[in-house]
Amino acid sequence: MSDGPETPTETKEARAAEAAAIRRRWITLGEGVAVLAVAISALTLYLNWSDKQDERAARASENRKASSRAAALVLNAQTVTDERIAIRTADPDQIVQSQTILFPRALGIGPVDTTGAPRIEAGWFADALKTARDRAKLPDDSIGDERLPVAITTRFLVNGDAHDNVALYDIGYGISGRWIAGHSLALRGLSRVGTLTARDAQAKVDTRWARLSGQ
Repeated sequence: MSDGPETPTETKEARAAEAAAIRRRWITLGEGVAVLAVAISALTLYLNWSDKQDERAARASENRKASSRAAALVLNAQTVTDERIAIRTADPDQIVQSQTILFPRALGIGPVDTTGAPRIEAGWFADALKTARDRAKLPDDSIGDERLPVAITTRFLVNGDAHDNVALYDIGYGISGRWIAGHSLALRGLSRVGTLTARDAQAKVDTRWARLSGQ
């Protein structure tokens, strides 16, 4: 290598080498920026996908909660008089549209339908119940509250969606008097026994009546 001053050719080569080095640095920086952009894009896509998954999970959870509310329908007595029990749902989001009340076959009466005003009226079954109690040789006077099993099919709405529920309930009542003077029947309340299917509702009601009446 010459220790003398650089020749024009050497200077030109040095500048070219320096320019090439600068270009390589810019290319390397550009590649880094491109890789970072791809990583950011991938992260953005993942976050968007994750958000959608969270939204789907939230919707699924809401649907499960709605289904749970539908399955867990419980009817309570809102007001009770001797002749009438006004019914309401335990969950205020459940709006009753109509009901069908199914009685034990031993009473010899058909189902009763209600629309818009869920209730149980003593007049639907009082005479038939007195006759059935007489055939079963049940006491003329109640010691405590007597129980009449019924199956209640409830058609109701939850957040605008329609649902059906079939359950076994006991109608609480009291009875007093003598056959010659006549019996007096007074309603006491309503209690849920368990869930039924439409197919086995009548059989379950009849079985429970047979047990309660000692038949």
